[in-house]
Amino acid sequence: MKFRKSKDEEPTGPGQVAIRKKSKVPGVMITQFVEELPAGKSHPDFTRKPIALTIQEGKFAFFKAIITGDPTPTVKWTRNNGEISVTNYCTTYDPSIREHQLQIPNVAVEQADTYKCIAENEYGRAVVTATLNVIETQREQSIDFTKSLKTRTDRPRAERKDGEVDERFWELLLSADKKDYEHICAEYGVTDFRWMLKKLNEKKREIEEQQAQYVEYLGNLRHIEIKNNGCAQFEFEMDLKDPNAKIFLYKDGEMVPFNIDSDEKHSLRQIGRKFVFTVNGLSPDDAGLYQVDVEGVNVFSTDFKIPMVDFLVKIEEVKAVEREDAVFECVLSAPLPKITWMGKSVPLAQGEKYDITVSEDMLIHRLVVKDCMKVDNGIYAAVVGIKSCNAWLIVEADNDPKNHGKKAARKTTQAGGSGADVAKIAAEQQAKLQKAREEKMEALKQQQAEKPEEAPATEVEPQAKPEPLAELKPLTQPKPKPKAKPKPKPKPVAEGVVEEPGAEPEVEEIAPEPENNDGSEQTVLESPSEEGGERKKRVRTGPLVPDTIIDSGVHFTGGLQDVRAIMGQSAEMVCKLSSADCDGVWYKDGKEITSTDDLKITKDGAIHKLMICNCKEEDNGKYRFEADGRKSEAMLIVEDPPRMNPDDLAKFSEPVIIKVGQHASFKLSFVGQEPIKVQWYSEGEELLNDTNIKIEKSSSHSSLLLTKCQRKNTGEIKLKLKNEFGTIEAFSKLIVLDKPTNPLGPVEVIEASSSCVEFKWRPPKDDGGSPVSHYNLERQQLGRNTWKKIGNIPAEAHYKDTDVDHGRKYCYRIRAITAEGTSDVFETDDIQAGTKAYPGPPSTPRVVSAFKDCINLTWTPPANTGGTNIVGYNLEKRKRGSSLWSQVNPPEEPIKAKQYGVKDVVEGIEYEFRVSAINLSGAGEPSSPSEFVIARDPKKPPGKVIDLKVSDSTYSSLSLSWTKPKEEEGVQDEAKGYFVELRPAENTEWTRCNSNPIVTTSYTILGLKSMAMYWVRVLATNEGGEGEPKNLDNYFIAMPPPVRPNFTDRKMKSFMVVKSGNSARVTINFEASPVPTIIWLKDGMPVSKRVTMSNTDGTSQLLIPSAERSDTGIYTIVVKNMVGQETFSTEIRVTDDPKPPGPVELEQNVPGTLTVSWTPSPDEKRDDRLHYMVAKRDSVKQTWHTVAHRVFNNNFTAVNIMPGREYNFRVYAKNDMGLSEPSESPAWRTVRKKEKFTVNMPEPKTCNFDSAPTFTVPLKTHTSPEKYECYMSCAVKGNPIPHVTWYRNNISLNTNINYYITNTCGVCSLLILSVGPKDNGEYKVVAENSLGRTECATQLTIRE
Repeated sequence: MKFRKSKDEEPTGPGQVAIRKKSKVPGVMITQFVEELPAGKSHPDFTRKPIALTIQEGKFAFFKAIITGDPTPTVKWTRNNGEISVTNYCTTYDPSIREHQLQIPNVAVEQADTYKCIAENEYGRAVVTATLNVIETQREQSIDFTKSLKTRTDRPRAERKDGEVDERFWELLLSADKKDYEHICAEYGVTDFRWMLKKLNEKKREIEEQQAQYVEYLGNLRHIEIKNNGCAQFEFEMDLKDPNAKIFLYKDGEMVPFNIDSDEKHSLRQIGRKFVFTVNGLSPDDAGLYQVDVEGVNVFSTDFKIPMVDFLVKIEEVKAVEREDAVFECVLSAPLPKITWMGKSVPLAQGEKYDITVSEDMLIHRLVVKDCMKVDNGIYAAVVGIKSCNAWLIVEADNDPKNHGKKAARKTTQAGGSGADVAKIAAEQQAKLQKAREEKMEALKQQQAEKPEEAPATEVEPQAKPEPLAELKPLTQPKPKPKAKPKPKPKPVAEGVVEEPGAEPEVEEIAPEPENNDGSEQTVLESPSEEGGERKKRVRTGPLVPDTIIDSGVHFTGGLQDVRAIMGQSAEMVCKLSSADCDGVWYKDGKEITSTDDLKITKDGAIHKLMICNCKEEDNGKYRFEADGRKSEAMLIVEDPPRMNPDDLAKFSEPVIIKVGQHASFKLSFVGQEPIKVQWYSEGEELLNDTNIKIEKSSSHSSLLLTKCQRKNTGEIKLKLKNEFGTIEAFSKLIVLDKPTNPLGPVEVIEASSSCVEFKWRPPKDDGGSPVSHYNLERQQLGRNTWKKIGNIPAEAHYKDTDVDHGRKYCYRIRAITAEGTSDVFETDDIQAGTKAYPGPPSTPRVVSAFKDCINLTWTPPANTGGTNIVGYNLEKRKRGSSLWSQVNPPEEPIKAKQYGVKDVVEGIEYEFRVSAINLSGAGEPSSPSEFVIARDPKKPPGKVIDLKVSDSTYSSLSLSWTKPKEEEGVQDEAKGYFVELRPAENTEWTRCNSNPIVTTSYTILGLKSMAMYWVRVLATNEGGEGEPKNLDNYFIAMPPPVRPNFTDRKMKSFMVVKSGNSARVTINFEASPVPTIIWLKDGMPVSKRVTMSNTDGTSQLLIPSAERSDTGIYTIVVKNMVGQETFSTEIRVTDDPKPPGPVELEQNVPGTLTVSWTPSPDEKRDDRLHYMVAKRDSVKQTWHTVAHRVFNNNFTAVNIMPGREYNFRVYAKNDMGLSEPSESPAWRTVRKKEKFTVNMPEPKTCNFDSAPTFTVPLKTHTSPEKYECYMSCAVKGNPIPHVTWYRNNISLNTNINYYITNTCGVCSLLILSVGPKDNGEYKVVAENSLGRTECATQLTIRE
C-alpha cells in the first residue's frame, strides 16, 4: 500500500494581499486577495470537499467537490508528485448540481498521492487536499525470485518509518474490541504490541478530535456479521451535532450508495440514536473493509470476511424415535474450526440439549440433538458464511407397548447421520489440500534453485530496499563489551530481520562469510546497548525479503501458555520447537534458571518442559524460553485458595443425627492465604450468631454449634470459604429425630357395604426422621361413648373392617407409630355400613358399528358407584317415534362388560339406546339416550369437497367455504358432516379445528398467529367414515386481503399555525393491509427526538409537546406496505404573538401628505410573514380607520392631510397569530395663522412660476416576500405639471394592467398586488415637462 504526504500550500501572487478566511467546511484553506469584498461578490469556497479514499488497485476512483463563488471560480486539480495527464485522468463538471469531479479509471499503485482541488477567482483562492491510498493486489510469484527483486527497484517506494503499517490495520483497530487486537496484529504481521498500543492511542486522540466536530456521542459498536435471514449487518449508536450532516458508506475505499429502503442492496435504518447498516443478497464480492464517514470523518470501520468454503456432504433428513438421539453431520471443502447450527431459525449452542463437535481436521462438523421429543420436530440448518444446507428432523412416537401410560427411559441409540462415508470423504479432501500446499511449496523451491547464485547479488543492490525495518550496511568489527544482565530479545519482524524494542531500526551488515547449506547468507544486526552506547551483534541467517522465504528456520510450533498452580502442587510449562536438534535456555523474570530439586528442566525431542515442584509464592513470575533467537513467554501464577484435608472433609460430610432438644456441632480445619471469609449456611440461608447459634472462626478452622435443635432444623449444613484466589464449599447433613405428625385426610371410602367397611388415608406429612412401622386404630359406633381398640396394623395406610352391622355408622381414630414415638390422633368422618346407595348413570352409549342384523355399542362406567362395586349393566332400546323402552339383556343376566352387540333389530328401523349400572343396592339411573342409528350395513365414506376457497381473512381468523361432495352409488355416499384441519408451515402434523363434525359448508378458524403461514384442508364424513381431505391450492398467510395504503380523511389540513410553546398535533387516518411501515419526515429528513410519533391500527399521530420556532417546516408521512405506498405533507408554522413596532415618527415633505415611519418590530427578522397595518384618526371624525394594510416596509405616506386638523396614527405588527399592541404617533397639527388683512397694491410684475421637474422624495429600495403586495411611492414637483412614466428594466409600465399606478398632487405611487419572481429588477420613474427631464430608480428584490 502506498501513502503520500501533502506539500506546503502555494504562496499568493505578487502584489496581492493574503487574508486567511475560515470556511464552514473543515479542512478548506481560503486566501482572500482584497481587503474588502464588493457588494454581491464572494471569494471561492467549498460546500462539499473531496474526501480521502482508500481503494484497491485496478478499481475506479473519483473525487467530488461542489464550489461556490462570484464570479464563478476556475477549478483545477493537481497532485504533489507528478502531473495529471488526460490519458490517466478525466475531469468533469455537472452544471445542474455544480459538481466538479476528478475521475481515475483503472487506478494504479503509482497514482497513490495527495491531490489538491484549487478554486480561484479575482477575489481569492480556496484549496483543499485529499489523499488517495492504493491497495496493491497480490500477484502470483510466477517469475524467478531474483527477477522479482530487481523489479522492486524499478518502482519507487516510500521509506516506511518505524512501526508504519497498512492504514487498514489502524482503521480496524480504532473500531475493534481489545480482545480482537491480537488476531488483527497477527494478520498484519505486527509483533511490537507496546509500540502498537502507543501509536493507537495517538491515532484515537487524533480521530476523536476530528469526530468531535460532527459527533456528540459514539458507542456500542457491533461489527459486521451474517444474520439468520441471509443478510449481513453492522450497527452502532451515534448522536450527530447537526441532524442534517451527510453520512457516507465506503467499501474498500469506494463509495457505496444506500437508502432507507430495506429491500435495496445496501440500506440504512435509524432507530433513535442507533444506526443499522444492512447488506442484502450476499455474494463473495461483498467481502471487504466497510467504513462509515460523517462529512468526510471516519467514525466506524469493520472488516467483512466470507469464508470461501462449500459443503461436500450436506446434512440429510433424520427420523428418530422419542427419547433417542438425532445426528446431523456435514463435510466442508476447507477446514473451519466452527460453523453455525440453526434449529427452527434459532442459533443453537453447546449444552445439555445439543452436542456440537468438530473433527480433528476441522472438515467434519456434527450436531447431536439429545433425548428427542415431539417438540424437537422442525428444520435444522448448517450455515457457513453465505452457504447453508438444511434438513428435517421428524420425531416419531414410541410404539413400544411397555411404555404406554408412563414416561419412557432415554435410549442410548442414535438416529440419522449422513449416508455417505464422511470420514473417507474428509480424508480425501484433506489429502487434496495437503497436495496443493506441497505443490505450491515445491514450485517456490524450484524457482529458487534455478538461479541460486543471483540471490546474494540481488540483496546487496543499494536500490533494492527490502520491506523489513532493518537496512543493510557494510560489516564492521564489533567492539567487545562487558557481560550485562539478560535483556529482552529483539522481536522478529520478518525472517532474517529482527527489531530491537524501543530502538530505531538499524542498518544490517553483510559479513563476507561463506553461504550456509541452504544457500542463504548470514546477516548481522547491530543495535545500541543500554550500557555505554556499545553495540551488540546478532547473527541471523536466511534471505532478507520475507515474502520469498522457503525455510523459516527453527521456530515455535507450540508456545508457552499461562499456568495457574495451587500452592504446594506442581506446575508444568511446555513448548514445542520445529526442530528436535535445537537446545534452549529458560529464564525467570529475565534471569537464567537451571535444574534444581524444585525445578526440573527436560527435553523430549522438540518438546521442552519446565516442571516446578511444590509451588511456592516466590515461584510467581514471567518465564521465558529462548532457542535460536526465538522466544516464548508465559506467566506462572501461584494461587493459595482455601483448601481442606480430604479426611477431615469426609468426616465432616457424614450426617449428624440427634433427637429434639439436643445440641449439634460441626467443625472443619482448612488452610489458605488470609484473609479468608467464613460463612455457615443451613438450607441455603446464612447463619449468624444468635441465642441458639454459636459460630467460632479462626485462621485455620471454624466451628458451628446449634443448641436445643428442633425438627425444623433438619437440612443441609454448608461451610463456605472464600479468599482472593477462589471459593470452596463443604456440605454436611443435620437430622433431628422427633415423633411423626398425625396421619392426613380426607379418608377415601373404597367399600361401605352391609358386610364390611373398607377405607384408606394419607400417611403423615413428616415421619419425624424415622419410617412409620405401624398404625394404631380405634373405632366408635355412632351413639356410644366408648372407643373399641382395634390395635396395631401394618404400615400401609389402608384398613378393611368386617365386624360391622348393617346400617350402623362408625368413626375411627388413627395414630402413626415410629421408633421415635406415636403421633397425635387423626379422627375420620362417620362411615355408614350397608346403606342402599345406587350408582350414578353411565356415559351415553356410543355406536361403534351398525349392520342390518347387529348394532355394536360401548360405554364407560359411572363416576359414582354408590360406595360398592359395579356388578353389571342393563341395556335398553327404543324405536324412533315410540315411548316404550324394552330391555335388551335378560333381567337375571346383567351385562358384565362395558360393550354389547344388539342382534334383536329389524333392518331399516332407527333405534336409540340407554344403559344403567347395577351394584349391590340395585340398578341406578339410566344414562341419556344415544343418537339414533339405523340398522343397516355400513355406508361408503364421502368424496372430496368441491370448490374449497377462502371467503375472508384477518390477522387472527380465516373463513372458508366449499360445496358438498357428489354422491356416487357404491363408490361414495352422502356427506353428513365436515372436519376442518390446520397445519402451520413449520410443523408436519395436522390439528383438527372442530372436535365434532359440522353440517354447514362454511367455517371460520379463530386464534391464528398474525402474519403466520398455514396450510388448511377440509374432509367430509358420514356413518361410513371420513373421506379424502381437500387441500387449499396454496398456503395462506394470516392477514386481511391486501389493501394499498389510502388516507380515509376527506379533508386533511395541509397548513397549520401553532403558537410557540403550545403543542402541535397531526392525526392521520388511513387504511392498509398488511400492517404498513409508517415514516415521518421533516423537510425530507427524519424528525428530531423531540417529536413523538404514535401508531395504532389505522391511525398515526405526530405530536410536538412544546413547539419552537425551529419546528417550522413541512412534515410528510409515508405509509408503505407490500402493495404500495402513500404520502401526505402538511406545513406547520410555529410563531408567536407579534411584538409591537418601535416609536412612530411623522414627517411632512410634501404639503397635503404625511410620511409615517417607525422602528421595525423585533420579530421582523424571525418571521418572514410579518407585516404592518396603519390606522389614522383626525380631530374632525374622532374615529380610527385603517389607511394601510399589509405594509412590508417601515414607512407609509398618508395623503389628503388637511391643514388645521389634528392627526394621530397607530402602527400594528401582524402575523399569522394576529395583531400586536399598537405603537402610537405623536399628534400632528398645522395651525392656520390669521393675520390682519392688508392690501398693498404693488406695482404689477410679471411672475414666472415655471420650473423643471425635480424629485422631492426619491424612491426607496424594497424587499418583499413572494405573493405579497408591494407599494412604491415618490414625490415630484415642476411647472408645468410633469408627465410621469414608470419603467421596469427600461420597459414602460404605464399601460400594464398588472400594476396600479397613481399620481396625486405630485405623489406618484405604484402598487403590485401579488409579487412574483418576474417582478424582480430595477424600477425607474421618469418625470418630464417642457423645461426638462429627471428620473429616479430603485431595486426590488423578491424573497422566496
